[in-house]
Amino acid sequence: MAPTSPATTPEHLFHKLQNGTSRMTSTPWHAAMITPDEEFDGAPLLRKEFRLGEGHGAVAKATLRATAFGVYEALINGVPVGEDVLSPGWSSYEWRLRYRSYDVTALVGPSTVIGVSLGNGWYRGRLAWHGMSNLYGHELGFFGQLDIEFEDGHVQTVASDTSWQSGPSATTVNDLYDGQTIDARRNQPGWAEPGFDAGTWAGVRTLKFDAGRLAEPVGPPVGRTAVVKPREIFTSPGGKTLVDFGQNLVGWLRFTVQGEAGQIITVRHAEVLEDGELGVRPLRSAKATDTFILSGGADFFEPTKTFHGFRYAEITGWPGTLTVDSLEAVVVHSELERTGTFECSNELVNQLHRNIVWGLRGNFLDLPTDCPQRDERLGWTGDIAVFAPTAAFLYDVKGFLQDWLLDLAAEQKAADGLVPITVPDALKYCPQPPGFPAPESSALWSEASVWVPWALWEAYGDLTVLQHQYESMTSHTRRVAGLLSPTGLWDQGFQFGDWLDPDAEPDKPWDAKADTGVVATTCLFRTATITAQTARLLGHYDDAEYFEQLAARVQASYLEHYVAADGTIRSDCTTVYALAIAFGILPSAEHVEFAGERLAELVRKNNYRVSTGFAGTPFITGALTDTGHSEEAYRLLLEEGCPSWLYPVTMGATTVWERWDSMLEDGTINPGEMTSFNHYALGAVADWLHKTVGGISPLAPGYTKVRIAPVTGEGIDWAKTSLKTPHGTVRVEWKHDGGAFRLEATVPGGVEADVVLPGGGQRTVGAGTHSFRVPAALAVPTGA
Repeated sequence: MAPTSPATTPEHLFHKLQNGTSRMTSTPWHAAMITPDEEFDGAPLLRKEFRLGEGHGAVAKATLRATAFGVYEALINGVPVGEDVLSPGWSSYEWRLRYRSYDVTALVGPSTVIGVSLGNGWYRGRLAWHGMSNLYGHELGFFGQLDIEFEDGHVQTVASDTSWQSGPSATTVNDLYDGQTIDARRNQPGWAEPGFDAGTWAGVRTLKFDAGRLAEPVGPPVGRTAVVKPREIFTSPGGKTLVDFGQNLVGWLRFTVQGEAGQIITVRHAEVLEDGELGVRPLRSAKATDTFILSGGADFFEPTKTFHGFRYAEITGWPGTLTVDSLEAVVVHSELERTGTFECSNELVNQLHRNIVWGLRGNFLDLPTDCPQRDERLGWTGDIAVFAPTAAFLYDVKGFLQDWLLDLAAEQKAADGLVPITVPDALKYCPQPPGFPAPESSALWSEASVWVPWALWEAYGDLTVLQHQYESMTSHTRRVAGLLSPTGLWDQGFQFGDWLDPDAEPDKPWDAKADTGVVATTCLFRTATITAQTARLLGHYDDAEYFEQLAARVQASYLEHYVAADGTIRSDCTTVYALAIAFGILPSAEHVEFAGERLAELVRKNNYRVSTGFAGTPFITGALTDTGHSEEAYRLLLEEGCPSWLYPVTMGATTVWERWDSMLEDGTINPGEMTSFNHYALGAVADWLHKTVGGISPLAPGYTKVRIAPVTGEGIDWAKTSLKTPHGTVRVEWKHDGGAFRLEATVPGGVEADVVLPGGGQRTVGAGTHSFRVPAALAVPTGA
């Protein structure tokens, strides 16, 4: 993507991004947004049959560009045009409706049919927990254009218009939260192929639509990324047939089955069992149920207009005997390239890391969501604000998050600089409870506008990320500067604070030990500091000076009002010390040393159980090791009692939970209304695993220079970490061998690495594989 001016408005950026460089992409739009004349159960089929132009030679290239109000699946002559599903995904539809382009040269023929299947998706289906649908519109629509270029240069264009036809599909119900119903008796074989008799089909009409909203996506499509076979099929105490796939995943089931015409198979989904039955209470109002009605012949079912977060499926109505070979689970998420790996000698930690990876996979479905199963599934900004560094290590998420940031900027601009708590902001259309404060900037959550671009800059070294988001970053920081109280603190208005503090009551997730003003003010200091650095990088020196002064004022107010003479920070809990150390707000080495000592003391007093929520958890282990307390960091990581990172692992978790105790020790589900078993936020500890235990961190953006400095600790005897950087793969392997410490590091070409060894030794090396050995007498933890 070409660099743009830092002052570029989101509208100009969207226009720039929608213009590709290929000959076909530059073809003008001739299409209209069309909708069927009849509702057709909310899942209509559209078709257009035509003949290729004659006298122009062979087809040189054919490109289909498509988008929809809702979700679409497109076919040419009965063949899917791509492997994507749930396209065009969910963007801020008011300003950005993404389209996808497909090379269909091999699919067109003398007689050609464009077939399209539509569903409600995010556009018209249920969103959030308020029970509301149709937030963006009441009518489904399709907008598509097939441009066929012949050998002589002639271009034949077939676009969506009123000449198309519409008809019913086999789908009678479809909703992302509630599921899909497919009646195989309604199948129309050959409906997307030439010669099909569509004489009974209805017509279409056009909808008002501004093509200026069209944007080519920056991120990858959603696709089927894996298949998981059942681990076990068993009967529950209540006589239900349950299927265990062994992994909490996101997607759907598919299968081929034959039974009597009209027979109904029902599939209910859930993440956990409770008392041996499907645990559906955490789903709240989401039905998560698919229904399949048999035709009497061999029926293939795949409900591609919904998705579920589940490990277990309850199946009723299956004809004959259900076996592990009868069906499979299809894993669905954005198509991302894996870049980072981690493995160590402690299998519980390895399972934790696998859980974090699976949590990312399940929640990176077109946008970074909080959870994939209940009546929510929103792009909460706070979760990704703290998880972005972890995500950028594990996968190449540059385009994925850049695309989401464009939506953030669009929502923000429409809200006078306010970064909403979810992007896209569906909540602005939903009623709020009586007495709930008006929307306003919220620490950590709104900080995603600054922290996520910065995480991408550090991971990939691409300055255009900061250029594209500069207006968004500065707008947020200026807005919060205007919210400060006369004391210079961000201590007014609603704050999530250290959300889900483990000591809070299940029904009071906001009731944290950490003072919300302390948390918010510390976050603002980090935000102002990053914004100032960004301004200097981009050459906006007046802005840089302003934000540096803002950071200095915030720091001074923080020290005056929140830090006592003895160094104690208000509310005196682990989160406030972890944030103070991690964000660099403390003014002297003495202050940092005290904070580190106090943090380690509090960790010890709590018997190494986690005492932090969403704000403190991502930073506490790093704050401990950075202040020389690696023993406490390791013991905190390796604790198995609740609350801890490993407690869910000991309870059989295969993803990261929303609450430390989403499932209680007796196997019952946490009584709180908000209980998810697939939330990646608390998995942000993986950033510490990668950088500190694994030992790989950037010394320069994009890893042009690397720091290799594994910090060892009791409980882990070896670790292997790798990262595919923009310059090649960095690998680090270390182990204790007969008491001695051995390290092998591989550095790609053009990259320089500073290698820090236990005991304090340091070397600077270039490309190649390098081996180091530290004698047992010197092999003490580097963080000690």
